[in-house]
Amino acid sequence: MEYAKGRIGRVFTVRIDYGDDLILELIKLAELERIESAVFVLLGALKEAKFVAGPKENVTPPEPVWSGFDDAHEILGIGNIFLMDGKPKIHLHAGAGRGDNVKLGCLRGESEVFMVVEAFVFELEGFSARRITDEKQGFAPLVFEQVSDLK
Repeated sequence: MEYAKGRIGRVFTVRIDYGDDLILELIKLAELERIESAVFVLLGALKEAKFVAGPKENVTPPEPVWSGFDDAHEILGIGNIFLMDGKPKIHLHAGAGRGDNVKLGCLRGESEVFMVVEAFVFELEGFSARRITDEKQGFAPLVFEQVSDLK
């Protein structure tokens, strides 16, 4: 285990509207506000989404199992923002439901908003971390670069 201690900085309340791409809008926010590390929660609805719902087998690097939907689903999600190759990278896990049909996974690809998604973004300060691709593991884990002295 590795970890860094920090604090919450700026807090953003965000409305993402019908037809917008959820992940692209979160990236835009991070770029506009120069957010390098944050955690966020969201709620609302998506018209369509693609996500990874686990590996096909318990091996690394994993071969993803793709899932998704193309009809409106209510969603709850939690994720983070860290830089990867100098650009904001969104890591978002969400549960989506319509009627008795419930799905859970890591959103990737298209994620079109239905009606609205509200996001609450908490910027993290006092440490430095970024994502670096690990070819052997098949993903980009967080790497902590330096720890600041918190007062």
